[in-house]
Amino acid sequence: MMTDLTKLKIADARDLLKKGEFTSRELTEAHIAAVEASGTLNAYIEKTPDIALAQADAADAVIRAGGSKSMTGIPVGIKDLFATKGVHTQACSHILDGFKPEYESSVTQNLWDDGAVMLGKLNMDEFAMGSSNETSYYGAVKNPWRAEGSNNNYVPGGSSGGSVASVAGYAAMGATASDTGGSIRQPAAFTGTFGMKPTYGRCSRYGMVAFASSLDQAGPITRDVRDGAIMLGSMAGYDVKDSTSVDIPVPNFEAALTGDIRGMKIGIPQEYHLAGMPGEIEALWHKGIEWMKAAGAEVVDINLPHTRYALPTYYIVAPAEASSNLARYDGVKYGLRNVPDGGNLDDMYYTTRGEGFGEEVKRRIMIGTYVLSAGYYDAYYLKAQKVRRLIADDFKRAFEKVDAILTPTAPSAAFAFGEKSNDPLAMYLNDVFTVPASLAGLPGSSVPAGLSENGLPLGLQVLGKAWDEETVFRVSGVIEEAAAFSAQPEMWWR
Repeated sequence: MMTDLTKLKIADARDLLKKGEFTSRELTEAHIAAVEASGTLNAYIEKTPDIALAQADAADAVIRAGGSKSMTGIPVGIKDLFATKGVHTQACSHILDGFKPEYESSVTQNLWDDGAVMLGKLNMDEFAMGSSNETSYYGAVKNPWRAEGSNNNYVPGGSSGGSVASVAGYAAMGATASDTGGSIRQPAAFTGTFGMKPTYGRCSRYGMVAFASSLDQAGPITRDVRDGAIMLGSMAGYDVKDSTSVDIPVPNFEAALTGDIRGMKIGIPQEYHLAGMPGEIEALWHKGIEWMKAAGAEVVDINLPHTRYALPTYYIVAPAEASSNLARYDGVKYGLRNVPDGGNLDDMYYTTRGEGFGEEVKRRIMIGTYVLSAGYYDAYYLKAQKVRRLIADDFKRAFEKVDAILTPTAPSAAFAFGEKSNDPLAMYLNDVFTVPASLAGLPGSSVPAGLSENGLPLGLQVLGKAWDEETVFRVSGVIEEAAAFSAQPEMWWR
C-alpha cells in the first residue's frame, strides 16, 4: 500500500484524504520512506521528516474539522532556492554554507497556509545557473529515466533537477521550481513531468535566492497538468513584500481544464524550425500540431523574427543581473568566510568568493561584470535590453492573431553526464526554445508528449499571453489527453 500511495496524483490524494481513505500521516510516511529509498538520485540535499510529520498531523486535524484546502496534507519537495525558516537554504552553493534563514519565502508560506507538507530541500544547479544540474555543490542529480537497454545515467535537466527527479522518481507528489531561462520547462521535458512557468509577477519572489531578478519566476513541477493547476493556484498570489508582484486575482486554474479548445488559434513559429534539429523533435511537434487540429483548433503560422537573438540577449542580461545580485556574498554577514593567515579585508573577499563560487557561477559573474563595465555597458547591456523589448513586441504582435503558441520544449532528449559540461555554448543551446518567453515574461508549460528513439521523455511547450495561464493549462490538458503519455521510468534506484 505504501508504494501505491506514492504513485497517487495530487488531485486523487486530495479527494481520498477528504473521504478518509487514508491520513496525511500515512501518505507522508510513505513519501518519507520513498525519499530514503531514492538516495541514489541525489534529489534531496536536506530531509525534514520531523517537520513533515508535524505538518501532516496538523493537516489531518484540519481535514477532520472539514477545513481542507487544495494542498492540505500533500507532501511536496522544495527547491533549495526558496527560503525555509530554520532549514538549510543555500541555493546549492558552497558560499552559503550553513545558512538557515529566519524567515519564510512567500511561495512556501502560501503552500504551508494551504496545508502542504515539506519533505525536504531539493538539489539544483548552483544559484540556478545550469541546464543539467551538474553545477551543484552537492553533486549532480540523476535522471530517474534511462535509455532503453542502458545502465548509463542521464542528466535531469536544470536548474530544477532535484525538483523533477523527486517527482518523476515518486519521492514527492509535487515540487517547487524556478524558471529564469527555462529551468522549469526544460527539466520537465527531460523527465516526463509537467512544468509550468507562470507570468512574471504571478508568484512572489520574496525569499527566493536571486539569480536574475527581472527573469526569475517560481512555478510547480507535477506529474500531470491538473496537479500543476492545483499547485500553482496555491503558490501564486500578490505579495506586498515583492515590488514585482502584480495585484491581480489568482484564477481557478483547475477550472480552466475544460478539454475544449474548439475555435482557438494556435500559433506555430517558423523560427523554431532549427537547422540540424533531431528528426524526432520535429516529428513530435508535427504530431502536436495534428492533435490541435483534431481538437478543433485552428493552426496558424506565425513569425517571431527576433527569436535568433534571444539566446545572446539572455546571456548578457542574466549574467549582468547575476553579477549585481551575487555581489552580496562576501563572507561578511553570513555563509562561508575564508581569511588567509595574516590576510586583510580584501584578501577575505578574494578567498571567500574564489573558493565559495563554482566554475559556472564565476563564469557568469565575470561575463556580467564585463558587460556592465564602463565602455561596454552601452555596447552590450543597453543593446541587449533594446533587443529584449523587440522580442517581447514579437510575441505581442503574434498574440493579436493567436490564443497560444506550440513549440518543442527542448532541442533534444536528456543527454549523458559530461556530454556538454565542458562546452558552455552547447549547454546554453538547451534553452533555445524556452528563453524567448522568459525574456518576454510570458507563461509557458512543458507537457510530456512522447518518447525519443531510445525511450527517453520528450516534451511540447505551450506559451500564452501575459496573465493567461488558464489558456496555457487548457491547451496543455488537451495535449496531455491526446498524447496519453503513460510511460514510467524503471525503478532502478530503489
